[in-house]
Amino acid sequence: MGILRRAAEGGAEGGMKGSHASRLPPPLYSKMATVDLDSSADPEMDLTSDEELEREAEGFKEQGNVYYVKKDYAEAFNFYTKAIDLCPKNASYYGNRAATLMMLSRYREALEDSQQAVRLDDTFMKGHMREGKCHLLLGNAMAASRCFQKVLELEPDNSQVQQELKNAESILEFERLAEISFEKRDFRMVVFCMDRALEPASACHRFKVLKAECLALLGRYPEAQSVASDILRMDSTNGDALYVRGLCLYYEDCIDKAVQFFIQALRMAPDHEKARLACRNAKALKAKKEEGNKAFKEGSFEEAYVLYSEALTIDPNNIKTNAKLYCNRATVGSKLNKLEQAIEDCTKAIKLDETYIKAYLRRAQCYMDTEQYEEAVRDYEKVYQTEKTKEHKNLLKNAQLELKKSKRKDYYKVLGVDKNATEDEIKKAYRKRALMHHPDRHSGASSEVQKEEEKKFKEVGEAFTVLSDPKKKSRYDSGHDLEDDDMNMDFDANNIFKAFFGGPGGFSFEGNSSSGPGNFFFQFG
Repeated sequence: MGILRRAAEGGAEGGMKGSHASRLPPPLYSKMATVDLDSSADPEMDLTSDEELEREAEGFKEQGNVYYVKKDYAEAFNFYTKAIDLCPKNASYYGNRAATLMMLSRYREALEDSQQAVRLDDTFMKGHMREGKCHLLLGNAMAASRCFQKVLELEPDNSQVQQELKNAESILEFERLAEISFEKRDFRMVVFCMDRALEPASACHRFKVLKAECLALLGRYPEAQSVASDILRMDSTNGDALYVRGLCLYYEDCIDKAVQFFIQALRMAPDHEKARLACRNAKALKAKKEEGNKAFKEGSFEEAYVLYSEALTIDPNNIKTNAKLYCNRATVGSKLNKLEQAIEDCTKAIKLDETYIKAYLRRAQCYMDTEQYEEAVRDYEKVYQTEKTKEHKNLLKNAQLELKKSKRKDYYKVLGVDKNATEDEIKKAYRKRALMHHPDRHSGASSEVQKEEEKKFKEVGEAFTVLSDPKKKSRYDSGHDLEDDDMNMDFDANNIFKAFFGGPGGFSFEGNSSSGPGNFFFQFG
């Protein structure tokens, strides 16, 4: 842009005149040209009148040059326009006004003036140069290259135009790479290519829109909105920019507002296929999600699961909405006791949106239900760090307690009973497990088996000691460390066995040791 700006600043011609036919006669000249003259008027008077107009136009041009040097481009524009009104066939006036319009960043108008200048004078090198730069700034690299080639024909040693040709070539290459990358869904590469292309083509709305669309597809919505808004400030009817605004809202799960922008884009550009497809997807996604929510509220969990699954196939690019759909399906999955599937859906939701607290909470609960307490604690810690509410603090403390409890011996598992087992169920379980693991029952087994069974026998006695004592059981269930509570935890498995089955002679294993494990005599007393 530095080269472009310096060239434009230095482009206001001094005293060059032109005399070619004009296709666009300005109002003032036209008005004067249509004044009725007496048929007997002296031709010398006409000549004098033309010379006076030219002198007056030159005066306006010189005033325009003064303002141009002062960088008062608005006033320079006004005086160049006055000069053109008087002498619309002078190529240099259009060239000067084109240079001024470029400094005002009004490149499309500058392009029109540059084209008019070279129509009036095809050898006007600066006119071709400015036309090429306007094409380049507006992103039309092919047209820019043709103009720069014309400059080289007029001035073969022009080093500046050689650099501009390289800029045009680089734009074409970045366009080519961007097209390939978009097809591969490598949106980061497209953004990179458009950033590079926009360096010499800073006024190209097409490049800006493509960049904004890819930023939206990458989830960088504020950046995409900013680019689209900049375009709409300059051109409120730009269908592409309206589409991108709608796309950002759509991807942020503001579907109703998004649809309004898509409809507006289609009004401006009825053949805008992307806006049409996005509008259709937005409406379908909203409808399917609402159907799933309705089925869930009515308790039709299987139906809700199917509807959420169908909604997830509509638009894989809609990250936030799909994250919610995965979380909704996880909720349904937990109702259907598909806990592992529910955990997987929550993980997918979090992968799409790492800030989605509801997905962390749902997954943590599923981890609790499947006794994966370490994972549950990790998720609840993440939630509490993000939102330090009393509820989240209590959930974290409960998970930490369950984790602590899970690292102790699980006496309920040792006895093979549920945590809500009654006193009778605990006694029956102890009777069964104690007899199963009693060392004398395995006296004929290998030493390794005997050691393992003796260990299990002791654990069964320990479990029964705790769970059969209401006070110890209550403290155990609440997660307290019984040894730290100064409770008497000294016990002897044989004594417990003896007390349970009665006094001397209360129980015996009878049989012949040679007949196999379990068939031998054992007696207390």
